[in-house]
Amino acid sequence: QQIWLDNLSRQLLESGELACWIADDAIAGVTSNPAIFYNAIRTDAAYQAATAALKNTAVDAEKRFETLVLPDVRKACDLFLEHYEQNAGAAGLVSFEVSPTLADDAAGTLTAARRLWAEIDRPNAMIKIPATQAGLTAIADAIADGINVNVTLIFSPGQLADVQAAYRTGIERRFAAGLPVDRIISVASVFISRLDSLLDPKLPAELQGKTAIAMARQAYTDWQLAPALPGNARQQMLLWASTSSKNANYRDVIYVEQLIGAGTVNTVPDATLAAFRDHGEAAATLGSDAAGTAHQLAALTALGIDLDAVGAELQAAGLKQFDEAFTKLLDLVR
Repeated sequence: QQIWLDNLSRQLLESGELACWIADDAIAGVTSNPAIFYNAIRTDAAYQAATAALKNTAVDAEKRFETLVLPDVRKACDLFLEHYEQNAGAAGLVSFEVSPTLADDAAGTLTAARRLWAEIDRPNAMIKIPATQAGLTAIADAIADGINVNVTLIFSPGQLADVQAAYRTGIERRFAAGLPVDRIISVASVFISRLDSLLDPKLPAELQGKTAIAMARQAYTDWQLAPALPGNARQQMLLWASTSSKNANYRDVIYVEQLIGAGTVNTVPDATLAAFRDHGEAAATLGSDAAGTAHQLAALTALGIDLDAVGAELQAAGLKQFDEAFTKLLDLVR
């Protein structure tokens, strides 16, 4: 399993801290989102002078934001480039998200993905696209274009299945066109802790804190049985996102320790990385306790809980959160 850092800022790069984590903690990639960049630009002194200078330019706020942070995305890509090459493109990836305002605009999302892919201009960049209905169309098109895609805001088995189908469609179209498929990398980012946070109050004590892990373990089992893709294309990897524990009664590294399996990714914020470094236990757990997984999922069904309906609710909330963070982020650079 790869561990990616769910954070990116100029301070992390210029201080050498990210380089140290790559060397000392085997950090194998980076993810980012509007909330991460909002916090970085608001608090990172390294951005302050650059932000002030950009406010005197005539470009719009979104372009100012990209002008501010895309050089750091490129630097992060360069920092991971050797790792990327040593792993034949399967590791060392750095993600940057399209504007959340495009979540329901397939054509706009694809245009933004193409533009950002060209502007970052690094083979180990990934463009993040949400798993909305419009996003699914853009994902297939972007993969067919040869763009690495990190599909974000997946909360349910149905959403994950749709994402995996979109990836397969993109690969098949590209292969049919006679274009190379061997270096295309995509991850399906399944959000974990928010599912338990929403469902736990509705569940008896013996079922609490187990739903997200059960869903992920079932997804891993299904992923291992996925049919081969055409040519030498790689399977889309499963990535566990939102893996910091939101419940103080749970072990702070529960969503790291219980979701370890070969071929997957876990993206962790700084605090979770530090906690796992301090007291985390590494063992292959994703394939364990199949009976417990089946029991948990069956119990939810018996209680009338539809994980796909819950996933739709969580995705809508996640989109709203990212949209609000993006609005506040642009206000910082207006």
